[in-house]
Amino acid sequence: MIRDNERRQFLQIHPKDNVLVALNDLPEGFTVDFGGQKITLRQPIKAKHKFTIEEIAQDGDVFMYGVLVGKVNVALSIGELISTENLRHAAEDFKLGERKIEWQKPDVSAIADRTFEGFHRSNGTVGTANYWLVIPLVFCENRNVLTLKSALEDKLGYRVQSADYSNEVDELIRQYQSGADATQLLKADLSPTAIDRTANRLFPNVDGVKFLNHDMGCGGTRMDSDALCGLLAGYITHPNVAGATVLSLGCQHAQASILRDEITKRDPAFDKPLYVFEQQFEGTEQRLMQNAIKSTFAGLTIANQMKRAPATLSKLCIGLECGGSDGFSGISANPALGYLSDMLVSVGGSVILAEFPELCGVEQEMSDRCIDEPMAEKFIHLMRTYNAKAEADGSGFYMNPSPGNIRDGLITDAIKSAGAAKKGGSSPVQAVVDYPELANKPGLNLLCTPGNDVESTTAEVGAGANLVLFTTGLGTPTGNPIAPVIKIATNTKTYERMPDIIDLNCGTIIDGEESIAESAHRILDYVIEVASGREICKAVKLGQDDFIPWRRGVSL
Repeated sequence: MIRDNERRQFLQIHPKDNVLVALNDLPEGFTVDFGGQKITLRQPIKAKHKFTIEEIAQDGDVFMYGVLVGKVNVALSIGELISTENLRHAAEDFKLGERKIEWQKPDVSAIADRTFEGFHRSNGTVGTANYWLVIPLVFCENRNVLTLKSALEDKLGYRVQSADYSNEVDELIRQYQSGADATQLLKADLSPTAIDRTANRLFPNVDGVKFLNHDMGCGGTRMDSDALCGLLAGYITHPNVAGATVLSLGCQHAQASILRDEITKRDPAFDKPLYVFEQQFEGTEQRLMQNAIKSTFAGLTIANQMKRAPATLSKLCIGLECGGSDGFSGISANPALGYLSDMLVSVGGSVILAEFPELCGVEQEMSDRCIDEPMAEKFIHLMRTYNAKAEADGSGFYMNPSPGNIRDGLITDAIKSAGAAKKGGSSPVQAVVDYPELANKPGLNLLCTPGNDVESTTAEVGAGANLVLFTTGLGTPTGNPIAPVIKIATNTKTYERMPDIIDLNCGTIIDGEESIAESAHRILDYVIEVASGREICKAVKLGQDDFIPWRRGVSL
């Protein structure tokens, strides 16, 4: 707990921890008063990094968040910086344990009767948006999908003019033609082009037509193509989707029949408009494209009949994601999402915690929170199988932290994971789901995905998330074609430096201006506005339609 007179200096996350987190840059020789113990820092400690509060023998344990996060390579004195040079990854072993599903529910009296305005589907799900999809079953159809995009997007009023720098190029051309040399061109003052979302939509109740290109469907393993069909079925049956146009070549592994089977598995009474065209059957490209355009346009007239109506918060299914994480992620934004997750679960909603490489070190806690032993055994099996495959290819979970993570204090995967897991709150695990299946059961769902931001976000939305909350310490533009991705900064500096891609700031927790609970309520207020279509998050404004299916190999 941060004491008032030390609010801007350091934090002990858990009483068991033998390191402290610097909340600001601390100079060498600085004296920290920790519980009456005077600790003199032996090196400068940058904000977000950790220093020891006890002597640790060589190969001794380092604890953060109350769990083992590494072992030291050399003996460390009190007040020493924890770094990649002196700390290596280590985590406790895990096994099937006792069920620990008792938890303290948060006070939800303030949100129990709140609603959002969503699109109600016939299968009982509710969308936070209303999109039409155009999807290729195989990469051979990518060009045709892009041709459809070129034909439809601008004419229907859906083109997002967020990255048009043609005015800047025009200015550079003018200066070059006037005789400017390279030095002068580098100093040119380029006025920014304003972001302009086209408002003249032909179909006002349809939020957009989204085109999901990918590089899969054939030439890989049958497992990959089957998983692709499952993922695409998850998008077609998604509550944020009104219908879809699918382009198939015809001979690829990812057959239209497999896609239809996967759709039926997810929604046995599926009744959305779905148009599938096979180029080898249609014949000429012109015939293919004309039929696809006619069907898509007709489908949009049906989708436009949908209107928003009130829905309880139990109809929200929120994906929990982090990317560009830093040393503050686990003590500000992630715990705030954890509190919000517990609130949403308490009123009947669903949350999805994914990124299995970032649960390394907290496996025992997560498996113990599973509501029954078969579920716990499934989680343990998925974790061990995934890590074993990664290690066989020379890249175990310990390789997960990126250079940016490490630079900002996440030295080992266990440190990163212990903080990342905070997004899931403290409620029991109601479902453990393997990719690319649905993970929208009321309560906390664990979904096996890689830690890669876009692959994981893509999977969470395919699993049913109708909105994603994404924490970031370093900053990232990640979005999704059909689900709003709300970006939340872990620190105020990043929030102020990147206001064009980040929506909310949890640096207020580090700055001592707001509690975790207060931050969670503020985030939920914004979630309701976005889910209702009254606010548009930055990723949607920018047209950040990131979509990468996971090849079921090693991707951390």
